[in-house]
Amino acid sequence: MRTVHAVVPDGIDDPQRPSGGNRYDRRLLDELAILGWTVREHPVLGAWPHPDDRALAALHAAMAQIADRTPVLLDGLIASTAPEILAPQARRVRQVVLVHMPLGHRPGPAEADAVRHREQAVLHAASAVVTTSAWTQRRLSELYAVPAERIRVAPPGVDAAAPAAGSQSGVGGLLCVAAVTYGKGHDVLVQALSGLADLPWRCRCVGSLDRDPCFADAVRRQARDAGLRQRIAFVGPLTGAALDAAYAASDLMVLPSRAETYGMVITEALARGLPVIASEVGGTSESLGHGQADTLRPGILIAPDDPGALRGALHAWLTDAALRARLRQAARERRAGLTGWAATAAIVARALDGPAR
Repeated sequence: MRTVHAVVPDGIDDPQRPSGGNRYDRRLLDELAILGWTVREHPVLGAWPHPDDRALAALHAAMAQIADRTPVLLDGLIASTAPEILAPQARRVRQVVLVHMPLGHRPGPAEADAVRHREQAVLHAASAVVTTSAWTQRRLSELYAVPAERIRVAPPGVDAAAPAAGSQSGVGGLLCVAAVTYGKGHDVLVQALSGLADLPWRCRCVGSLDRDPCFADAVRRQARDAGLRQRIAFVGPLTGAALDAAYAASDLMVLPSRAETYGMVITEALARGLPVIASEVGGTSESLGHGQADTLRPGILIAPDDPGALRGALHAWLTDAALRARLRQAARERRAGLTGWAATAAIVARALDGPAR
């Protein structure tokens, strides 16, 4: 029986802190167990990716427990910050780093050199790197010249789901599933919707209000000042049946992010036959995909940080019945071709099974 040690941030199962990275980690580890792996989890306390000395000591202690020549799957949120701990052990254990979003993608200018230097050291010492999209693979090659043959792309799986019944109107049930932070672009969404007040729509924003409370408060004030307080609901994080119900009552997913490595909520919407309007950033083009006709996308991709472009796409959805029919058909076709988490785990398992460096 094969054993893998998984070093992950503490709290990946906290329902108050749902995120794409946490959900990916949990589903991946569960699927590896189904494949026959013995999974030893090492949750590491700390404010990753900004660890203090206590967090780094906890990581060092976790690594010290792991026997020689054992594969270790390291969440990049932790790994990319700690080359002084991980690089010396790179030949003792097989380190596979799972990169959700490269920390060096867009760091602040004051810290860019240090962040990228540390992440590069970890990735070059690792036996293999796993990314969740081809975009991330290309970005790591650009930033750090990591050889392509050492990077495996393991896109997130998606669970089968019943087609969404939709809102009562069948048109105006808009859903945004994302933590309310600057990177997810809720301010862009509110600005776009403020120009569509004459059309019939309701929008539910599902996601944590605690990650960046100052930004979340500002966005809610923005909605109130635009007279949209009764039309845009910020409901906080939802999981399980409550999240399923939110999808089921919706007609369209909207994701105006400023950055995404993949966009798991896009495929979760498509699994329910919901079309998507999303920013064309990172791997969102990959997650959106196409229907059976390669030219027909199950949604609309727009430029990021552009309220006018988002407003135009939403106006088209709300007013053009033929467009809605085409997008819904493409979403149903894309739904049929989505893959599950077993396929994701099989790719990662091959990376864990590879030869030591």
